[in-house]
Amino acid sequence: MRQLVALVLCALVTGCGGYSGEPAAAVEPPRIPVDWSVEDPGPPPAEPLRPDLLVLGTDTLPEPLVDEVLAVRGVRGSLRLSVASVAVAHQTITVAGADLAPYRRFAAKVTAESEPVWRSLAAGEAVITHEIGRDLSQDLGGELALRDQSQDFRLRIGAYASTVPTIDALVNVRRAEQLGMAPGNAILLSVDSMDVRKAVERVAGDTASVQPLVEPARGGGGERQAAYLTGGSVAKAVGSFSYRYFPDGSVQPDARWVSANIRTETVPLLGRVTCHRRMLSQLRGALTEIERAGLGALVHPGEYGGCYVPRFIGRDPRRGLSLHTWGIAVDLNVPGNMPGTAGEIDRRVVAVFKKWGFSWGGDWRQPSTDPMHLELSALVET
Repeated sequence: MRQLVALVLCALVTGCGGYSGEPAAAVEPPRIPVDWSVEDPGPPPAEPLRPDLLVLGTDTLPEPLVDEVLAVRGVRGSLRLSVASVAVAHQTITVAGADLAPYRRFAAKVTAESEPVWRSLAAGEAVITHEIGRDLSQDLGGELALRDQSQDFRLRIGAYASTVPTIDALVNVRRAEQLGMAPGNAILLSVDSMDVRKAVERVAGDTASVQPLVEPARGGGGERQAAYLTGGSVAKAVGSFSYRYFPDGSVQPDARWVSANIRTETVPLLGRVTCHRRMLSQLRGALTEIERAGLGALVHPGEYGGCYVPRFIGRDPRRGLSLHTWGIAVDLNVPGNMPGTAGEIDRRVVAVFKKWGFSWGGDWRQPSTDPMHLELSALVET
């Protein structure tokens, strides 16, 4: 998966008017603002398409498979997308990157006809659903801080709008590249009838999931879907998986991914924990250093909230997957560090975790702070 560097530097060449015995003055090269805009998508479509199915893989879909999908009898229209889970505050959201003009054909009528929505997207801003805006307490015109496990991307929220079901936020293709999203790992389909789904599933096989685009109901179970975390070395290391979900909001990742990645081991202070294998050495390193520094009493094993706990945020399938589903986050000293508070956890403990490649939920913007939460954000050699 490509990870683009979202910074352009201008080289500044300075001359020297002769030796003066003084060191040359260092001048900071000026930053050139990065332009994330794309061409305006034009007027609303004369013939809109209904979004019926989403074919979703964890990497760019092979062209032969795409050709076969589009050749299935009953497929009326299609659009290649980039789709990924992106960490923001205490949860993940599903972000789609799209060519705007063809995507506009699939948009709900009120969205397709709203010129401010498409101006915002063309300018490089994000459009999010009303539900995600309320969930994250984000105001229109504010910033959506998307984490990619190596840096933060701050996108201005240009509009609230209805998106394709299961998609929480929409960006243009240049922003999708910035986020390191796999290009063309999804196909949006409009079909004559939902009977077409079985034929598409036969073509997709194990390469991609085929999701009917209906809003998941709270308390309902769900079919096979794909989970792909974008951005940075950690996202590459933890891998991607398909999953099913259940009425209680729990998630069951693919057994092969679990077998290859999830481990139960003993670590200092906490005892037996179950986490992603790539996290365990850094978790052990952080806890060992805390113990050796005489700070062990500040970590309360009886208040440990878990690591690998596959579920949706709030156990609601209408919300994103928790990073605990990947087994790359731990919750410490839970009772005194509830979401939305500054938290009581000792900042010396937090500092050690940061040294060992973790980010801290207490640094997130109010009211989305989560001071019990420490997540793997960078790979550290141990």
